Amino acid sequence: MTETSAPEVHFATSLVPYRSLTPEGFKWLIRVAVVANLAIGLPMLMFGAWPVLGFMGLDVLLLWLLFKRSYLDARRSETLVLTDRDLIVERVAPDGEREQVRLDAYWLRVDWDAEEERLVVSSRGSRVVIGRFLDPASRLEVADQLKAAIAAMRAPRYDHRWE
Repeated sequence: MTETSAPEVHFATSLVPYRSLTPEGFKWLIRVAVVANLAIGLPMLMFGAWPVLGFMGLDVLLLWLLFKRSYLDARRSETLVLTDRDLIVERVAPDGEREQVRLDAYWLRVDWDAEEERLVVSSRGSRVVIGRFLDPASRLEVADQLKAAIAAMRAPRYDHRWE
């Protein structure tokens, strides 16, 4: 009986969207927006312009909803694993749905579309766009790292045991 070994991992990374505002910073932003709106809205209420306070509450609600949507989108991720046999691209959508694509490592090609600033990985007719949620500089960095890992994987390795 022969024992098969696990394929060697040459490159592995996890890609996640960048969010500059932490959840704690989000709480402070909402607090400051509420205090600022109350500072303007309460005097308006005292002058008899009570609808102003309601409209000022709507902008805080809209700000809260948009940031919540942004944090929901931040739950998406992509994991890239390059082994001797495959490039495994595993995507996780914001709702938790998982998708896995395997591309043959022997035929693997990494293309950087400079016009559309897209990172496309292809193998044997299959194409996958990588890191749509990343900024172009980060996509280019991932492309360079992946190209270097593919070149290192394809480089001949000799094990000379000279005695």
